[in-house]
Amino acid sequence: MSDVKIPRSRQRSPPRGNDAADAQKDRQFVTALARGLEVLRAFTPQDGLLGNQEIAARTGLPKPTISRLTRTLTKLGYLGHSERLGKYQLGTGALALGYSVLANMGIRQIARPFMQELAEYSGLSVSMGGRDRLEMIYLEHCRPHTAVTLRLDLGSRIPIATTAMGRALLAALPAEERKYLLEHIERHEPERWPKIRTALDQAVEDYRTRGFTVSIGDWQPDVHAVGVALIPPDGSSIIAFNCGGPAFLIDRKKLLNDLGPRLVNLARNVEATLLRR
Repeated sequence: MSDVKIPRSRQRSPPRGNDAADAQKDRQFVTALARGLEVLRAFTPQDGLLGNQEIAARTGLPKPTISRLTRTLTKLGYLGHSERLGKYQLGTGALALGYSVLANMGIRQIARPFMQELAEYSGLSVSMGGRDRLEMIYLEHCRPHTAVTLRLDLGSRIPIATTAMGRALLAALPAEERKYLLEHIERHEPERWPKIRTALDQAVEDYRTRGFTVSIGDWQPDVHAVGVALIPPDGSSIIAFNCGGPAFLIDRKKLLNDLGPRLVNLARNVEATLLRR
C-alpha cells in the first residue's frame, strides 16, 4: 500500500535563533562561516531548487550576502547551480559531509535490526533521530514491508516539542539543558506555549514513570507515536527512537500497553550492544 504523505504546508524550514545566536557571543565565533552553513541549512529534503531570494527569506540574511555565499559554496562544490533557472541545489560536497556523518555512526548499524523487528511486529514506522536546534532529524528509519506508513526518511525533520521522539529527548536531558531548550521553544512558539508547556511537563512525568513519551495527535492530528531516548555509553549526544503511524492503525491503549514498553526494550538492547563493543 502507498505511504501516507505529509502535506508540504506542514513542512517548515529549521527554526533559527537558538544555538547559532548564542554562539555568536563567543569571540572565537566566525560569522562568515556560520552564514555559509545557514545557507546550506536552508535546503530541506523536500526542496528541489532554491533561488537567492528564497534562501534570503529562509535565513534572514541580506540578498547581496546570500549572492556572495551561494557563489562561494558553488565554487567549492557544496551547491550546484542551474544557470537556466538561476537557482541552486545542494551539491556533492554537502552530500559527502552528510554521508561521512552517517557512515561513522556505528549506532545506526546496531539499532537497525532491532528497529526493523519492531516495525514488522507493529506494522508501523520506527525511526532514530538526533536534535538539530528545535527539531529532530532522522538518522535511521525502518518501515514494515507491507503497511501504510508515514512518508519520512533519512534527513526528515520533525519538531522537538510536539513529537514523541522530541519529547523523549527533552525528558532525558539534564534539567539545566532542558530549561535552556524550553526557553527557546517558548520564544519560537509564544502563542502555543501554554499548551506546549503542559504537554512537555506531562512528557517528563511519563518518561519518569513509564520510561517513554507519547504524542497522540499533538504533532499532526492523524499521527500517534511513542518515543524513547538513549544516552550512548561513549558520552556522545543523546539520540531518540520513535514508533508510530496513522491514528487509524494505533490507539492509545496499544501505545501505552504494548508499543511503548517494546520501544523501551529496543533502546535497552541497543545500549547493551554498545556496551559490549
